Amino acid sequence: QVQLVESGGGLVQPGGSLRLSCVASRIIFSMYAMGWYRQAPGKQRELVATITAGGATNYTDSVKGRFTISRDNAKNTVYLQMNSLKPEDTAVYYCNAERPRLTYWGQGTQVTVSS
Repeated sequence: QVQLVESGGGLVQPGGSLRLSCVASRIIFSMYAMGWYRQAPGKQRELVATITAGGATNYTDSVKGRFTISRDNAKNTVYLQMNSLKPEDTAVYYCNAERPRLTYWGQGTQVTVSS
């Protein structure tokens, strides 16, 4: 059974930083595009950042320059470094693994930005 397990969420003050991690098991990790999505209360899930199997990255406009997605294929792990956090970044953050006709999701990790 494929598993994506996120960690690193928590409570942080505005302007602070967090690093999320997502460890994948039972997939050939290097063949998957990986992504981070988030869902705030009362809102739809939205894409935050993606990284292809080849390492190309993409970000939603609201996080460009503040967030960095990266991957370590040797550790089956994708990261999301989040800097200069804002209250509007508060959400449950989900890890995603995708390739043609296959999509997997983690259970999510809560990020709360508040003073």
